[in-house]
Amino acid sequence: MSKVAVVYWSGTGNTEAMAKAVEQGIRDAGSEAVVLTSSQFDSSKVAEFDAIAFGCPAMGAEVLEEGEFDPMFTGIESSLKDKKIALFGSYGWGDGQWMRDWEDRCKAAGAVLATESVTANDAPDDSAVAACKALGAALV
Repeated sequence: MSKVAVVYWSGTGNTEAMAKAVEQGIRDAGSEAVVLTSSQFDSSKVAEFDAIAFGCPAMGAEVLEEGEFDPMFTGIESSLKDKKIALFGSYGWGDGQWMRDWEDRCKAAGAVLATESVTANDAPDDSAVAACKALGAALV
């Protein structure tokens, strides 16, 4: 059985709801899911997991949350080489540029994106929840 981390930051609860759906997808696929907020995760934990789902909403001018999530992610980036990961998050404006930039950043670090990233405009609807469950299952 693989062990998959779901690491997220959420300001309004939308990305948290997505994280719970990712967790459910991992569990439904028969693996262990460990859900952590970005403040509970650092580079020392990367090797503990077979795969990691990262969730962060778009903030400001379509960037990752700058107070907690981005500093954590910057701190682990060099540990992601050859690590199987997936990305998800919500947004309220723009066209998803933050996610495209984040994907490029992960690829540059050598991470292996296991599946398409999932975005939700505001609260995740049924389609986004299903996509998050599939994202979780893809990491197993």
